[in-house]
Amino acid sequence: MKPSKRPAKRERDRRSRQDKPPSPAPQPPPSQPLTSIRTGIGNDLHRLIRGHKLILGGVHIPFAKGPVGHSDGDALAHAVCDALLGAAALGDIGRHFPNTSPKWRGVSSLLFLRHVRKLLQDAGYAIVNVDATVGLERPKLSPYIPLMERRLAQALGLDAGQVSVKAKTGEGMDALGRGEAVRADAVALISKRLVEKSRVEKLRSREVES
Repeated sequence: MKPSKRPAKRERDRRSRQDKPPSPAPQPPPSQPLTSIRTGIGNDLHRLIRGHKLILGGVHIPFAKGPVGHSDGDALAHAVCDALLGAAALGDIGRHFPNTSPKWRGVSSLLFLRHVRKLLQDAGYAIVNVDATVGLERPKLSPYIPLMERRLAQALGLDAGQVSVKAKTGEGMDALGRGEAVRADAVALISKRLVEKSRVEKLRSREVES
């Protein structure tokens, strides 16, 4: 009976594995900047009365009625302010521009937008885009929408393509449909670039060492 060759083969395989250099350890992926994306919503509603100016998005629209408000009553600008403040968790328009303060009486709401823009910048946020809808029975707003978008974009330091404004009627229903009020709703998207992963780890290690 011939001797088995299997033990010799197993020995050769074992030596081959020992002589083979070890595989390099997998390298961690390069650190990537972390980005925080946040959204916010805002809305505003104003009663309309005769003899007041109708201003929306910083644009004066000829009409017999206008909003009752402490500032210029710009419901569109106010809704955008609230959307941006909410996205950054910085409160609301009433907190930053109280209707009890004479400082804001009769001022253009575009000033509110510029102030909100600075608040977001100080907190490290950049505005990605704003989308808004105005509810108003009369007059038709379509001829004024491009100018509204430009005015809002300028106040926020954005390109015109980053701001969208739409208009809807109340279809004859509730206060909007009866021409008694103007309403605006807005959604805002903001972003914030965070510290890179590697830098975060270094900061944490320093905290542990201290």
